[in-house]
Amino acid sequence: MSVTSSVLGGGIGLIELKGTLIGDDETMAFRNAVNEFVGRHWRRLIIDMTGTTYMNSAAIGVFVAAHASFSKREWQIKICGVNKNIGVIFAVTKLTQIFSIHETREQAIQSFT
Repeated sequence: MSVTSSVLGGGIGLIELKGTLIGDDETMAFRNAVNEFVGRHWRRLIIDMTGTTYMNSAAIGVFVAAHASFSKREWQIKICGVNKNIGVIFAVTKLTQIFSIHETREQAIQSFT
């Protein structure tokens, strides 16, 4: 798993997740990347999962914590690039009800209000 953070134009933060998101090191790197954007007061974040092949309950916990951190500040997180298997996990865990999920990064960028 690799976790890469960067900044897009318009003040949008980006976290790219690639590989499997199942272990302590991977979930900690993801959690740290989210916390870095929170600490720097980035109000808009995209999590690009285009290269992510699998995730487990530890990763779900990071997504829920990220949502809590952003929503209590009235900030926004958008997710893009979710494959079919991860889409099922998002649907079963009802994460589709709390996150705005888009097919592409460009669609996620355009969806910010």
